[in-house]
Amino acid sequence: MSTTGVLAQSTVTDLDAAQKWYAALLGRGPDATPMPGLLEWHLGEGFGIQVWSEPDRAGRCSTVLSESDLDAAAERLAAAGVAHDGPEQASSSRILRLSDPDGNRVVLVGV
Repeated sequence: MSTTGVLAQSTVTDLDAAQKWYAALLGRGPDATPMPGLLEWHLGEGFGIQVWSEPDRAGRCSTVLSESDLDAAAERLAAAGVAHDGPEQASSSRILRLSDPDGNRVVLVGV
């Protein structure tokens, strides 16, 4: 096997609401809509996030993203209307826990 990338995935009930939330999280709209019910954000060479309209599985996903400036990200997200409790200390790094409208977990990890 020669893996060259990975796409994190979140399943949602309302694709329009999810698109607004993930656009606020990532600072822009999706890069692609490869098929009905699917949004993609390409975050770098070979990695990104997919958001699927799949109501039966919605709210059961987790995504972890590295963030170079966690405090600035927390401020930007709060200003964009993304609710959170602020950065917190984990065992080996600082994190910012977020939940999309369906309860999918997104964790930003300070690097």
